[in-house]
Amino acid sequence: MCSSPRILVTGACGQIGSELTLVLREKYGSENVVATDRRTATSPRLRDTGPFELVDVTRRETIQAVVTRYKIDTIYHLAAILSATGEQNPQLAWDVNINGLYNVLEVARQEEVARLFYPSSIAVFGPETPRDNTPQETILRPRTMYGITKVAGELLCAYYARRLGLDVRGIRFPGIISSETLPGGGTTDYAVEIFYAAVTHRHYTCFLRPDTVLPMMYMPDCIKATLDLMAADPSRLKHRTDFNVTAFSVSPAELAAEIQKHIPDFVCKYEPDYRQAIADSWPHTIDDSAAREEWGWQPEYDLPAMVVDMLEKVRAKLSCELVC
Repeated sequence: MCSSPRILVTGACGQIGSELTLVLREKYGSENVVATDRRTATSPRLRDTGPFELVDVTRRETIQAVVTRYKIDTIYHLAAILSATGEQNPQLAWDVNINGLYNVLEVARQEEVARLFYPSSIAVFGPETPRDNTPQETILRPRTMYGITKVAGELLCAYYARRLGLDVRGIRFPGIISSETLPGGGTTDYAVEIFYAAVTHRHYTCFLRPDTVLPMMYMPDCIKATLDLMAADPSRLKHRTDFNVTAFSVSPAELAAEIQKHIPDFVCKYEPDYRQAIADSWPHTIDDSAAREEWGWQPEYDLPAMVVDMLEKVRAKLSCELVC
């Protein structure tokens, strides 16, 4: 890879894309990172710090046009319909997550893109998968359309890597916690919502049971894992598109208790909804030894450190919104 790749980010307005794009621009130069989404960016930081283009990944010609115009050689394909939203509209989830991915892969192949990142998810696992210390190689029988599309996506990307020589790399992300952009329809959204509710109202009603343990990761570690994998020596990678990664596992009750150490009058109540069934099909803890061995994965944030940083950032963000 050259020192200044020409990068395209799809789904740049989403939870991961909105922060990864800014990090990439800082690292490689603003003009070298093209942010794209099917909707216009509302964040001035995202919109004004570099190129932004409207791209609908279900329409291949919109991807092709941007890749050609900007001479793209690296793609971070983050556009996706997440788990909870996917259950509400499974046809849309299939169209975006499968047809959109196929379009991106085909454009990457035709334009000889050097490297492509594809995020998978713990949603690939299902009730038959071991729930504790879930292995890298295991049963993949998800119960959600989102999970089904992610399994198919892993296999499709692996095919392009093996059969067509496209350098595709991917991570099975756990729940991602971040302060910059609110999540959009995932089963672990509570782990972000709870911070805003704690700071503003001192009260939150969680849509999962208090004892629902799920793997999680703080956004800085999510970005770190993405960049570390993309920079890894390909000769060391035995896997390609399906690396397990994790930072810590936590239940809503444990997260609420950690927040209460800093906001003692915070109260969390529980009213499980349809997302509980999705969470119940996912692992409690993850074995990410393959990522640690093949490209040196190591998280920097545990639960207490994440909570301290999240509360600080959420308070600063809310204060700025009141003043600005």
